[in-house]
Amino acid sequence: MSQENTNYDAIVIGAGVVGPCLAKCLASQGRKVLIVEREWTKPNRIVGELMQPAGLLALKRLGMAKAVNNIEAIQVDGYYVSYFGKGVTIPYPTKDVLKNLNTKPVPGAIKENDVEDDGDRIATDTTLNMKEWENSETVKGVALHHGEFLMNLREICLREKNVTKLEGNVTDIVYDGDRVVGVKVQNQGVFNASLVFSCDGIYSKFRKQLAEDHVPSIGSYFIALDLVDAPLPSKYHGHVLLGEHAPVLIYQISPHHSRILCAYRSKTLPKKQEVLDYLRKSVLPNLPDQVKPSFEKAYEESVNGSSIYKAMPNQFLTARLNDVPGFICVGDSLNMRHPLTGGGMTVGLNDCALLVEILSELTNEQLKDHNLVFDAMTRFHDERKPLDVVINTLSIALYSLFAADSSSLSILQRGCFHYFLRGGDSISGPVGLLSGMTPRPSLLFYHFFAVAFYSCWINIKEKGVLGFPIALIQNTLALITACNVLLPFLSREIFS
Repeated sequence: MSQENTNYDAIVIGAGVVGPCLAKCLASQGRKVLIVEREWTKPNRIVGELMQPAGLLALKRLGMAKAVNNIEAIQVDGYYVSYFGKGVTIPYPTKDVLKNLNTKPVPGAIKENDVEDDGDRIATDTTLNMKEWENSETVKGVALHHGEFLMNLREICLREKNVTKLEGNVTDIVYDGDRVVGVKVQNQGVFNASLVFSCDGIYSKFRKQLAEDHVPSIGSYFIALDLVDAPLPSKYHGHVLLGEHAPVLIYQISPHHSRILCAYRSKTLPKKQEVLDYLRKSVLPNLPDQVKPSFEKAYEESVNGSSIYKAMPNQFLTARLNDVPGFICVGDSLNMRHPLTGGGMTVGLNDCALLVEILSELTNEQLKDHNLVFDAMTRFHDERKPLDVVINTLSIALYSLFAADSSSLSILQRGCFHYFLRGGDSISGPVGLLSGMTPRPSLLFYHFFAVAFYSCWINIKEKGVLGFPIALIQNTLALITACNVLLPFLSREIFS
């Protein structure tokens, strides 16, 4: 039966991570919601495999926590950073940080007095032990297979009676004057709604509705391989390997599988042979010895084509105010950051929670009132900034330091590692920012320049008295570089 000209309170384009959460919560607030996805089959992607603690907290607030259950997800307790073979463990913050965060479910997300509805709680399963989590002094994240996580999100979403599922390709946004009033789905007609939400991810077709120049920039690529039964140096930790090569990330995503992401310094998609040469000559020799056999096997599978590597562009996009009547971008269609810090789902899910919370103050009829919705969007744009500024700016700043493609950045990279070796606040401060649990731009500014000045001190110590004049010149250039790395992105995010 054709659904042409059917009216909804909200249409959600895309059933990735953010789309199902948004649709489910809008529906639980009494909205009539249509969610459109081109393919509802399980995707095979390398994005969205590590969720920081702040992302997990947002998932709980959205009533979607059980999406991480029964997919063999692995707990993440923090990071292990290796610098030319020397390592330091960086645990996630203690649970004291929770007192400064909003931990309450968003309106309508959790059904009161329904003992079967505990969507704000993760259950114990074959790989996650909730008793251990409750007794832990620190917060935790999870690493998982993206496709299986996505299917769980969709299943929870589609349980809502007010949600209608549609498989199809949205080809156009439909306007009435300057207002968006619906979408056109290929071979299925036009569907109308009070609000249209674009949640169509990193390759969004519709973000340009906000502005023609609202397009991401590509700074580098990640090359991904699947490691089977790879023993990692630090269990339950994300691994960041630093050296003369671009940074390498490794994290376990199931009992037998780990993801390795190898940064590749290129703004264009590299050719296969170039990638394979880089993996063999630059990455393999610098991996921990226990990881090399699994990597060599994955590499050989890429060479013979039985399991080819995957390449992903590392994109950056500053958010814009959602000021188009009837149209709202959420998630990666609104803004993106370098995936080095695993902050994509953290920002997207927290944006979803904040947006649903703000819109809960409007009735279904008021969703048609652009002035009321614009006021809500202005509030959303302002209130999302602390977390957005920290995660987005930190991602590009850390990648610049960790990639270290200049002598000044190498000084900062070395200083950053020695800063971590100090322990105490030199670890808890940065990881609080990275995990999204202390979303304070001022704290990011403080620790970044504390690293910069400590890097200068380390350089002076290494150069000694005779090398002081050289160190002075190098340190001046390093501080200028630090300003150029942080300040343009920080100001762009704050004042966007």
